[in-house]
Amino acid sequence: MDKLNLMKTANEVRKGIVTAVHSAKAGHPGGSLSAADIYTYLYFEEMNIDPADPKKADRDRFVLSKGHTAPGLYSVLAERGYFPKEDLKTLRHTGSYLQGHPDMKHIPGVDMSSGSLGQGISAAVGMALAAKLTDADYRVYTLLGDGEIQEGQVWEASMLAAHRKLDNLVVIVDNNNLQIDGPITEVNSPYPIDKKFEAFNFHVINIDGNDFDQIDAAFKEARTVKGQPTAIIAKTVKGKGVSFMENQAGWHGKAPNDEEYKIAMEDLEKVGEALCQM
Repeated sequence: MDKLNLMKTANEVRKGIVTAVHSAKAGHPGGSLSAADIYTYLYFEEMNIDPADPKKADRDRFVLSKGHTAPGLYSVLAERGYFPKEDLKTLRHTGSYLQGHPDMKHIPGVDMSSGSLGQGISAAVGMALAAKLTDADYRVYTLLGDGEIQEGQVWEASMLAAHRKLDNLVVIVDNNNLQIDGPITEVNSPYPIDKKFEAFNFHVINIDGNDFDQIDAAFKEARTVKGQPTAIIAKTVKGKGVSFMENQAGWHGKAPNDEEYKIAMEDLEKVGEALCQM
């Protein structure tokens, strides 16, 4: 998929996120929107996957370590054809298979149930190690929040990943600089993030995580790395694409009301129209 179509698709993913969270009257839009471009690149360009066969043995695996941003994952899965986009409106509703955190038992395309912060990367490391032990050639991707990497388990998993030379593992940090209580610098700064992963013997790439040229170059570079895992530190804008949500910690875990939903969708419609004229 070319850059323009990736941008158009990411905009549709953002519409799905806003629609799902509005319908649920709960959820986490900020960190879902910041990572929408990364989700889109992974599912439409990078990963070896097949929506018609979600459990195929040689598929690449994705673990959403920051599981609360499930609306972003659900929206890209729906956009890619794993389930109907209409189902996004059932997010968090009683009886819906789309609950507040990813559930591998009930949602097509979800490789790992997640939500307890810090644990997803451990599962991803286990998957990547399993591939090495069985001579399987699938790759494993995991997305972490920058607030999430305050968890010690993240670094235990990273230590093992480097020790076992898991060059089939790509860790992506969504560095939007905001967590539920405010800027990560004020809560418990993990900076410098890149130097920390380098100290754990990762190959590290710093990018603008809302720029498809940089995203594309980073994932292509990761495929060339041998003998060590890769960490992509993606600088992003929390709430990206929705004017009143951008860079606002208050939109970490809050749903838009009807009026806010209307404004958000108008913002995204304008982006879509501009992309259609490019």
